[in-house]
Amino acid sequence: MSARAEYDHELEELHLEMIRMGGLIEEAIDKSISALGKRDHEMAKTVMENDRQIDNLDHMIESRCLSLLLRQQPVASDLRAISTALKMVTDMERIGDQASDIAEVSLRFSPDTPFFKPFEHIPLMARIVSSMVRESINAFINSNLDAAREIICRDDEVDNLFETVKQEITDKLAHSPECANQAVDFLIIAKYLERIGDHAVNICGWVVFFVTGKHKDAKII
Repeated sequence: MSARAEYDHELEELHLEMIRMGGLIEEAIDKSISALGKRDHEMAKTVMENDRQIDNLDHMIESRCLSLLLRQQPVASDLRAISTALKMVTDMERIGDQASDIAEVSLRFSPDTPFFKPFEHIPLMARIVSSMVRESINAFINSNLDAAREIICRDDEVDNLFETVKQEITDKLAHSPECANQAVDFLIIAKYLERIGDHAVNICGWVVFFVTGKHKDAKII
């Protein structure tokens, strides 16, 4: 196998590992919110336990990237691909952590206690950020600059939903201060989801760098 063919094979394996990691992250987000909605503590604990798989894939991807850098002597475009992957998995690993954090907070909700407000905006936030994560990884693999930029714009919707949740909680507490503990937990979960959206935006910023060589309008490679 030629050096170029070997590099292409390694890059394909890298993409597959990133897709797998993205799938685990998307599943963690979805299950953490499902566990919250159902007050399913066993599901929440499973999400927390499965975070190790995401961490392990993070280490595998980092090792593969470093191996490519050391063994393959990549040209500029290849170097951008490897550097982008290294940057992306940092954000992906943090998203996994935050999904696990949501699951941990959901353990505070008793199965016998109704929610103090309708359970609608948080699941909507979760669906949006989950799709942002999935599509940002696809944008990298497909070198899709337009998709990356569209995902970045979508973060405004997540931010607006977070503000809606925050305002709802503030209004509710003005009339029902006894709901303070649950309100704080809802706000923490909404903030985690907002941060997941921010990480997806970071990933897309690195996709822009991969395609253009520019990061935040600065030419790097």
